[in-house]
Amino acid sequence: MLESLLKLLGAYWLYEKWLYRNVSRGHMPRHIALILDGNRRWAIQRGWKPWMGHRYGADRVEEILNDIYELGIQTVTLYALSTENLRRSPEELQQLFELIKERAERLLKNPLIHKREVRVKVLGRLHLLPLDVREVLEQLAKATEKYSKHYLNIAVAYGGRAEIVDAVRMIAEKVKQGVITVNSINERTIEEHLYTHGLPQPDPELIIRTSGEERISNFFLWQSAYSELVFQDVYWPEFRRIDLLRAIRTFQRRERRHGT
Repeated sequence: MLESLLKLLGAYWLYEKWLYRNVSRGHMPRHIALILDGNRRWAIQRGWKPWMGHRYGADRVEEILNDIYELGIQTVTLYALSTENLRRSPEELQQLFELIKERAERLLKNPLIHKREVRVKVLGRLHLLPLDVREVLEQLAKATEKYSKHYLNIAVAYGGRAEIVDAVRMIAEKVKQGVITVNSINERTIEEHLYTHGLPQPDPELIIRTSGEERISNFFLWQSAYSELVFQDVYWPEFRRIDLLRAIRTFQRRERRHGT
C-alpha cells in the first residue's frame, strides 16, 4: 500500500529510501551476476555511435558496484564482453578494447578497491584480447590477488560453452597423463576446472539481465543451474540503484528449492 502511494506521488527518492530499508533487512545474495545488456541500443536510439553506450554503461558499473558492496554483498560478476561480441566491427571492437583497458587502469588506482579489499578475477579466453588489454587486466588481478573480503569477477572474451570446452580439455589432458581416471570424473572435477574455481561462492544466487531480453546468452551455463533470474526492461546505462534494490527484493521473495 505504502509502496503504491509513493510511486503514485512520484516520490522516488523516498520510495528508494523505503525500499533500501526493507531490502537491507532481508537475506542478501552472496553472489550477484550482472548481464550488462542494452548499451548499444541505448546509444543508437540517441543517434550516437554504439560505443558511446558502452562508455556510459561503464560509468554506471562504477556507481552500481558501490551500491552492491554497501549492501554487504561479497561477490559480483560482470558479463562485460562475450566471445560472440568479438565478431563486431573492428572500429567498435577497438573502442571496446580501449575502454576495458582504461577502466581496468582506473580500478587499479581506485582506493576503494584496496580499502574494501576486493579481489579481481578475470574470466574468459584472455588470449583473444589485444596484448596491452590483457596485460592491464592481468596486472589488476595480480595487484588484488591477496584480498579476500570482496570479489569482483570480470567476464571478458567469455562464453559459457567455451568455458566448459576449456574445462573438458584440461580434464582430458589429465586423463591422458594418468593424473586422474575417467571413472573418477564427477561434478566436482568439472567445477575445479572452470574459470570460477577458487572463489568462495562460484555460483551466483542472483543473475540480473537488463534491456528486456529474457535469456542468459551463453553466460555461466554451469554456474547458473540454480540461480534466480531477474530480467529488467531497462537499458544498462539507465540502470538505477532502485532497479538493483527491486531485483534483490524479487530474489528475497522467491522460495529457493535447488531442484527439490
